[in-house]
Amino acid sequence: MTLVQLRHMIDLANTGSFVKSAENLFITQPALSRSIQLLEEELGGKLFDRQGRHSSLTVLGETIFKRGQVLLDLAKDIQETNHKLKKGLSGQLKIGMGSGPGAMLMTPLLQHVAIHYPHLHLEIIRGSTEMLVDSLRSRKLDAIVIDARSLKPAADLHLEIVCETPGAFLCKKNHPLTLQKKITINDLRQYPIASTPLSDEIEHLLIERYGTQANLADLINIKCTEISSLVEVVNHSETVLLSIKKAAKNLQELKLTPALNATARFGFVTVANRSKSPLLAHIREFIISHLTS
Repeated sequence: MTLVQLRHMIDLANTGSFVKSAENLFITQPALSRSIQLLEEELGGKLFDRQGRHSSLTVLGETIFKRGQVLLDLAKDIQETNHKLKKGLSGQLKIGMGSGPGAMLMTPLLQHVAIHYPHLHLEIIRGSTEMLVDSLRSRKLDAIVIDARSLKPAADLHLEIVCETPGAFLCKKNHPLTLQKKITINDLRQYPIASTPLSDEIEHLLIERYGTQANLADLINIKCTEISSLVEVVNHSETVLLSIKKAAKNLQELKLTPALNATARFGFVTVANRSKSPLLAHIREFIISHLTS
């Protein structure tokens, strides 16, 4: 039994005429007759009573007609769903974000999806790199956006660097340090210093710039995975924030001697050799565009 045979049967039931149905279906009458005959042979009973040029459903035919219509409706729905998925108009995605990318991307991405993809089911998960990578590997997430420096190289993961953005020591605009012409790491250490979890590479860079006293265990007093919470702390205290500048545009950058000259590299990570939803390509394009604008 095929959907084509069911379509032939249902059209014939609606018209009652082999001539009319053959025209509707763009096939010959013999082809239509053969299709109905094969369906009847498979089902083991007559589907139509033929009275001259008119054909009407038998009891078996009426039962098959009702169920066949449901099947055709489902098939049509599947085709439409497939079309929307290929066009990236619907579907479901789960995206993981680290603290830095999340601060910059989460709200704009949700707004973008709400406006341009109203039928897309999008869930954004925030967390540490380790948690996000584990969720990605277990197929609980479709992709993650994280600080690439915090990701250990792995053959089963595909990493694409999508943005490199400068980091800085930041404070509120009326902070006492803003009055100093020259600021050293020792000056910073007179105040609480906050950051999100940082990679070993960043720690090595800090030690290279400012000496062993800049190791993260001694330097950072306040640590949190949410930059937005740390920004609030800095706005209402004399805490200094080590962060990407784009995540805290209302804060003032402190120019240290020597200069920090550090950047965060954001990576778009997926499971290698895993089939990807067409939707993911649209989300990736938005992420790259927003991060680099």
